Amino acid sequence: MQTVRDADGDPYLLVKRSAESSRVRDPATGEERYLPNETLRFDAGDAAPLSVAASGIPKATRRLVTAAHDEQSLGLLVELADRGPISVVELLDAYSLCESDLHGRLSELRAARLIEEATVYGERGYDATEETRRAVESLRSGAIDPDQKSE
Repeated sequence: MQTVRDADGDPYLLVKRSAESSRVRDPATGEERYLPNETLRFDAGDAAPLSVAASGIPKATRRLVTAAHDEQSLGLLVELADRGPISVVELLDAYSLCESDLHGRLSELRAARLIEEATVYGERGYDATEETRRAVESLRSGAIDPDQKSE
């Protein structure tokens, strides 16, 4: 797969190249169309094709998906987005994570700028960022298939 750019500098994924035109995929929509070769830059190797493919997903959602590498981390983000801010003491009491696992996850999510420190009832706690709330909402609105059973 190769990355190409149109005359405006917008990136596309090259699907098929012929003599006069090329079929390209728009990473934002997934739609394919033909564009004249003279309007494309084929030396656009500065962007990795898989990164261009991922760029069609909103930035907040990409950050959440890459940082929440398991269901526990994703669930923690969802809880903070829905209920936050939540104190560390409450997080330890409410969920089956040991203190070191919880702090490890919180550190990773904070480094990814998905959560931020907060004070809850005078205690140290965490809250989801607005970007995280948008990402959770985006995942909920687009990823739920009512005919699909939970696993």
